[in-house]
Amino acid sequence: MTQDDTTNRDTQPDLGRRKFLNSAALVGLSGAGLSVGLSACNKESAPGAKAPSAKGEVATHSPYEVPPGQLDEYYSFSSGGHSGDVRIYGLPSGRQLKSIPVFNTDNLVGWGITNESKAIIGTRPDGSLKYSTGDTHHVHQTYTDGTYDGKYFFVNDKIHGRLARVRMDTMECDKITELPNIQGFHGTFTDKRDPVDPKINHTTRVFCGAEFSIPLPNDGRDMEDGSKYKSLFSCVDSESMEVRWQVLIDGNCDLVASSYDGKLAATNQYNTEMGVHYEDTMSSEMDACLFFNVARIEEAVKAGKVTTIGSSKVPVVDGTRASNKDPKAALTCYVPIPKNPHGVNITPDGKYYACSGKLSPTASVIEHALVLKWFDGGLANARDAVVAEPEIGLGPLHTGFDNKGNAYTTLFLDSQIVKWNVEAAIKAFKGDKTAKAVVDRIDVHYQPGHGFTSMGETREADGRFFNSDNKFSKDRFLPVGPLHCETAQLIDISGDKMKLVHDHSVLSEPHDSIIVRRDIIKTRQIYDMDEFPNAVKDPAESGVFRNGKKVTVKLTSQAPAFSLREFKLKKGDEVTLILTNHDKVEDLTHGFAMPKYDINFIVNPQETKSVTFIADKPGVYWCYCTHFCHALHLEMRSRMIVEA
Repeated sequence: MTQDDTTNRDTQPDLGRRKFLNSAALVGLSGAGLSVGLSACNKESAPGAKAPSAKGEVATHSPYEVPPGQLDEYYSFSSGGHSGDVRIYGLPSGRQLKSIPVFNTDNLVGWGITNESKAIIGTRPDGSLKYSTGDTHHVHQTYTDGTYDGKYFFVNDKIHGRLARVRMDTMECDKITELPNIQGFHGTFTDKRDPVDPKINHTTRVFCGAEFSIPLPNDGRDMEDGSKYKSLFSCVDSESMEVRWQVLIDGNCDLVASSYDGKLAATNQYNTEMGVHYEDTMSSEMDACLFFNVARIEEAVKAGKVTTIGSSKVPVVDGTRASNKDPKAALTCYVPIPKNPHGVNITPDGKYYACSGKLSPTASVIEHALVLKWFDGGLANARDAVVAEPEIGLGPLHTGFDNKGNAYTTLFLDSQIVKWNVEAAIKAFKGDKTAKAVVDRIDVHYQPGHGFTSMGETREADGRFFNSDNKFSKDRFLPVGPLHCETAQLIDISGDKMKLVHDHSVLSEPHDSIIVRRDIIKTRQIYDMDEFPNAVKDPAESGVFRNGKKVTVKLTSQAPAFSLREFKLKKGDEVTLILTNHDKVEDLTHGFAMPKYDINFIVNPQETKSVTFIADKPGVYWCYCTHFCHALHLEMRSRMIVEA
């Protein structure tokens, strides 16, 4: 068979792609076309591109395998834990697609190095980062009509009490807010609709729970008096990213949930004892799931029934037990739950919350309508909002849901996922001895922490997959030393019995994830140069511009060259270097590394980034492209000369 034979094209190399790459190399190699590179081939690249076929040498695939050239059905957005980032995986393949730097520094993209990223993270007066560490825990998207809308997702930093927003079109962080007067920012969840304006049916708030109680204000007073320790529950505006209000509460916040009608936010609490030491946090047999009446809180804020704490100007309302005994005026409702609960999640129909016991082998089912009834004064005891409490196993933590009325809860101590039916649990709680809540169990390896179902945090839960993030992976993968990766195990939940599909490794320690249908996510492939006020729009604008000791260097990149072959500086100059990528080809990213100056970043097609540094080392420094872009990638350099 000749190379031109098209009778069995599926088994042959993609000739359109080969022609594209070879022509790009030839154009780049020609002296006259040195700066054209891949851009010259933009017109013939996309139409001729063909995804590799799954035929030929590729074996028959299981229904869960994603063959070469095909795309995953779902995105999984997963917190990276104490790495400070967010990971994107494809499911069902389990392939890691991207790491999004958020609270960490990242040499791949220059996050924490470029001026633009430093402005988002926050800096000290000397220009250094205010924080260079973070601990991401919970990832949640924005909603419209009770399902994901693909606009933003939010993730928290437990260490420094920050909330970050990530644009879904570029998968990049665009805003970070630090919450005042809190520590241990653990749980977060977006609202699913605006509860005040019925015309607004999309996310307007992000609810944030503080896990650690501290003296308020935390300025050195009352440090030894645990009775003075309090926590705050915060609400952040999803657009402005400003803190709207905070609620003073008793007990620690753990995870957070929000209702589909926008009326309630909830957090489970594991230390209603307000204990300072380890043993004191487990003395009570009952803790709580705490509900916030969002409309009443906002009415109180509007009416000025607020205070402030320390130097913060954020309005604070009183949500403590002592101040909320009258249900008809209460801002909060504490529903007693056994014991040290971990995790609160709402069913896709919006009727029930599942709150797991952790130190109790039970999951408590709380009816949304009954919590509202308590706020209206029609329910005598908040505990009466609990309509089921099935015994499901040891160490229950997180719960996901399918579209058939079933719940799936991780059992940390049993190393299992338990499938249980919500309505059956309610019937059994009412005394029906024929009702069996637990439907199925499956072993996972080992100690599952967070678990989540496909589209399970939306009205469109589809009952396809459950993903178990396990905290230990010994003997599951090739050993790589004392620090092990962890295991994410994909489970098929579409049938009566759960079926383990495969393991995939995750690093470092994911805390929570969401599984989102791929059609919801609409990403951009190329930036708009007009978005960047400092863009160098014409290579002719390149050069060195001096204002005393302050120097601006403007340059562009277009495969396979930078617009400046060299640029000269003087020792002691304060230099701001601005780089704009002029290539318009999808996936044609350029890097810029500066030896001995600790600078390395990338610019995507049509993007602009900048860095500022002091030219304090005389000599010659070859600045080069770090991101493979062209056959002449190694030759893509610019010479920085620092004169003594």
